[in-house]
Amino acid sequence: MTPAALHALLEKHRHDPTRLVQILREAQDVAGWISPPLITEVAGHLGVPRARVEGVAGFYSFFATQPRGEYRVLFSDDITDRFHGSERLRLDLCSQLGVEPGKLRADGRVSVGVTSCTGLCEQGPALLVNEHAIPRLDDARIAQVAELIATRHPLREWPAELFVVDDSIELRGWLLGASVAPGEALGHALALSPDAFLEQLAKSKLRGRGGAGFSTADKWRSAKQAPGPTRFVVCNADEGEPGTFKDRVLLRRQLDLVLDGMTACAWTIGAQRGFVYLRGEYRFLEAPIEAALAARRKAKLLGRDVLGHRGFDFDVELHLGAGAYVCGEESALLESLEGRRGIPRNRPPYPVTNGYLHQPTVVNNVETFASVALIALHGGDAFAAVGTPKSSGTRVHSVSGDCAKPGLYELPMGATVRALLDACGAVEPQAVQVGGPSGVLLSPREFDRRLCFEDVPSAGAFVVFGPERDLLDVVVNYAHFFAHESCGFCTPCRVGTTLLERSLDAIDAGRGTRRDVKEALRLSRMLRDSSHCGLGHTACNPFLSLYEKFKPTLERRLSSLDFVPTFDVDEALAAAREVTGRDDVKAHLEDV
Repeated sequence: MTPAALHALLEKHRHDPTRLVQILREAQDVAGWISPPLITEVAGHLGVPRARVEGVAGFYSFFATQPRGEYRVLFSDDITDRFHGSERLRLDLCSQLGVEPGKLRADGRVSVGVTSCTGLCEQGPALLVNEHAIPRLDDARIAQVAELIATRHPLREWPAELFVVDDSIELRGWLLGASVAPGEALGHALALSPDAFLEQLAKSKLRGRGGAGFSTADKWRSAKQAPGPTRFVVCNADEGEPGTFKDRVLLRRQLDLVLDGMTACAWTIGAQRGFVYLRGEYRFLEAPIEAALAARRKAKLLGRDVLGHRGFDFDVELHLGAGAYVCGEESALLESLEGRRGIPRNRPPYPVTNGYLHQPTVVNNVETFASVALIALHGGDAFAAVGTPKSSGTRVHSVSGDCAKPGLYELPMGATVRALLDACGAVEPQAVQVGGPSGVLLSPREFDRRLCFEDVPSAGAFVVFGPERDLLDVVVNYAHFFAHESCGFCTPCRVGTTLLERSLDAIDAGRGTRRDVKEALRLSRMLRDSSHCGLGHTACNPFLSLYEKFKPTLERRLSSLDFVPTFDVDEALAAAREVTGRDDVKAHLEDV
């Protein structure tokens, strides 16, 4: 990267260290990778320690600190992509290109690897080429990609149809079916005072759609009342949970509702700046979002004196992530927004009092802000009349896996699991994963449970597993996901996810014994009780669900060499001591 190009890039970002992730992303686009001299130059120009820039470059999976080749191909390794043959297709591409899986080809032209999930679960298998998504892979598309790379076609000249991403809306409700002009919902919100709109939000009983389900009105009120010279609004569009893709579609179909909701939040709490933090896999949404922001500024829906309200100034910036699942956690997202590694913060304090730049900040996800716009249009009471007393409104579900009609389904909160299975055409499913890997695996006995905060909460993911699937394979895939995505900050998660992954790999390979199962249970307790953040707390959920609800599936894969096939090891030792009167029986059994 030439000094002139780097200077222009830094000028574009105002030499602001908080924009370090964006600076490195754009520098890598030009230079191909983030070299040591580039790290030194960026650090010097920004006036920050070199170690900070190097740490950020090494943290995010889409940043390359070693030469990565002209074409970097990453296949989605989500379990639904594997169902549809992604592993075979990846090996086929490697064979056609003469490249070893996971390695850079000798001439530096291409590398082929995997990434955790591309957010294209309902139209997989999918891959990324230099972070540009290609869905619906098959043999013909793989051959086409191989030919384009072999003939060294620039990515901008590849056929446009390769990159077409469908929206896959199967069932519309209030949100997916809304037809609202840009700014219409915002106009209704600004017709009320900030306190009056906050009251409507409280009447709606809206709870955050990101998974935790915290009261939106309470969150906004806390940020409004918190001391601080300025306030911020952040839209969390980093939906990295495998099996989730609803926010991707909302950002394409209902972007103005989302931006109306963000601006209504700014009006309510007194903020002047907002951010949309978009996951790196959704790079194809970057240009449309930037165009929408520019159109809203021109229409006075952003900028100075929004909609003619003198003194109400608010604007929104787009930040693109660089491949880190943990940045879906709100405090890790804020660290990334500030140009650092996405390490979750200790809490308290919470973002509503100490958020972006340690100022009061509201962080809500895409669906929450879009729901706020509906409340502005229809009123809090109308919103609360849908759903259940404790879970108001509708919920958009991302449905994938073994069903006839994968896609988005919007249902009232409180709908049953069975109702959604019937709607998507699932035939004799043996299990459903709700809420992604960090959620819960449900057995057929639970299909009459309700999808709502008081029963089965969901972050929007709904993955169906048919009768032919091996659920241990699913759990092993999820274990690899968590081990890969752990930020490494705390020992329980950094080490625990890796050890859990190894125990499950041994069982999956037929080498595992009940001792491995017992070790996996011990690791699960450690992860749940000792991890720094929610990633570690929930990394054990897939295994625990399998153990509690599908134990025969697990036991069928245990090795016949298991020396205690029918009872607990500790119970066996206690019984042996009682019978023999010997204290050294444990050492004897361990030798065996």
